[in-house]
Amino acid sequence: MKVDKFTIDLRSDTVTRPTTEMREVMHQAVTGDDVFAEDPEINELQRKCAQFFGMEAGLFCPSGTMTNQIAISVHTRPGDEVICDKLSHIYHYEGGGVARLSGASVKLLNGDRGRFTSEDVVKAINPSDSHYANTSLVSLEDTCNKGGGSIWDEEEILAIHKVAKSNSLSMHLDGARLWNTIVARGIHHNTAALKQYGSNFDSISLCLSKGMGCPVGSVLIGTEAFIAKAHRARKVFGGGMRQAGIVAAAGSYALDHHLDRLEEDHLHAKMLSEASLKNKHVASVSKVETNICILELVPGIDSADLAKQWGELGIACFPFSPTSIRFVTHLDVSRSQIEMACSLLSK
Repeated sequence: MKVDKFTIDLRSDTVTRPTTEMREVMHQAVTGDDVFAEDPEINELQRKCAQFFGMEAGLFCPSGTMTNQIAISVHTRPGDEVICDKLSHIYHYEGGGVARLSGASVKLLNGDRGRFTSEDVVKAINPSDSHYANTSLVSLEDTCNKGGGSIWDEEEILAIHKVAKSNSLSMHLDGARLWNTIVARGIHHNTAALKQYGSNFDSISLCLSKGMGCPVGSVLIGTEAFIAKAHRARKVFGGGMRQAGIVAAAGSYALDHHLDRLEEDHLHAKMLSEASLKNKHVASVSKVETNICILELVPGIDSADLAKQWGELGIACFPFSPTSIRFVTHLDVSRSQIEMACSLLSK
């Protein structure tokens, strides 16, 4: 059984393309100059995202890397230290931006699939001594990409928040796949629960170009004072945009039409997990909580070689480490394609 190469693209949820309906909304977008805060589509998207989590304001940027790095630059000073997990995206996949752009260092925690505890944070805070870096920020990632789409326990987030506040530390959330989190928790239509979740953080980065299916864009949310500083940082980082309402309109459309359907992606990931366990090359599969499925291979199997073989069968996937492969489900992979992939994997 063979299909055309890359018919079933499970490499990442960043490969999605705008739907026909989204393209039409983008085509009709009314635009203005966003550097002057005059683009109505961007202003509306920023308002929507901030309101969603009970924040005061938002800032539209080209990428989640930029929103994360802007947040870090506002929350820290050169020489400060950021507490995060060893699997964090801000540490692994943002080009050393914490050091390069903010002049800060990181204190890596050895958590559970990207999730650490309030006790871990207490131990990681440096003494108030000139010999040590000044600890100023705690950064979480929900869901955690390298943790296999793992979801944080909200009680633990609250406990970390209390530790941070009692030690005058800021809290940032890399919410690249936070939409998946709130859908998996079943709170995506619960205004009070969403605002309660957002109250744990001083800033949240929200990506729109993954499961939400937009072509580009992330929104950073926080207080009006924080966003004013973030706006200045965005300019310095080269992120000032002009008539970008064309892509912001896609974000607003996604919030209105693509949120509920994330449940389908989560189901598809579980289907892939079950089928993968039947494959002779797979030793185990990480617990599937959202739309990411990480396969740990049997000893001696090279992930790059196996990904290439599966690609030739029609399953495009990502060698996540020398011994693991990652599947990510998204709106451009249909149920019939998932069923086909499961059939191929089972054989």
